[in-house]
Amino acid sequence: MIAEPATLLTDYALAGATAWLAVLLFRAREGRSARSFWTLAFAASALGALLGGTWHGFAPGFAETVLVLLWKATVLSIGVASFGMLAGSAFATTPAAAAKALLAIAAAKLAIYSGWMLFHDDYVYVIADTGAAMAAVAALHGWSAIRKRDAASAWILGGVAVSALAAAVQASGFTPHRLFNHNDLYHVIQIGAMLLFYSGAKRL
Repeated sequence: MIAEPATLLTDYALAGATAWLAVLLFRAREGRSARSFWTLAFAASALGALLGGTWHGFAPGFAETVLVLLWKATVLSIGVASFGMLAGSAFATTPAAAAKALLAIAAAKLAIYSGWMLFHDDYVYVIADTGAAMAAVAALHGWSAIRKRDAASAWILGGVAVSALAAAVQASGFTPHRLFNHNDLYHVIQIGAMLLFYSGAKRL
């Protein structure tokens, strides 16, 4: 029995779309650190969506230990995705010295988040970590868009905006249909956000 069919399917759809975008971006790296880190972000996001969908869909059939490990892997994958986004944007928008400093900060944030999530399960911590990374990405690309008027930053800012919309929908609990809840709608909207992020990342 599948516990949450629509959530499983939309999470898997998000995972599949994001994984494909990761492959495309990997092929377009051209030795650029910004694109490489964003490729990591896409790959980790895809893994997180895959694991999350599995958790939502098959939780009743798993042993407690398996559920714990699956959830930990899910939230840690999301943390790696946030790290990749922030690191990639740092290398794309700031001088080398500043980018390396921001990389160190992003790595420290990931280490603290990972250590914390090993002993905590509440999704609010995932939201806080992702929200902080998104805010930093928006600040970096907002500054770059004003200074350089670069197309990449405009696309990535669009991705941040759609991600914020998706998060607001999820937090609202809005359920369009009894078989399609707020989590499912969040996943669908987030696919659009990933497409915008990809359009920006390949131009970095």
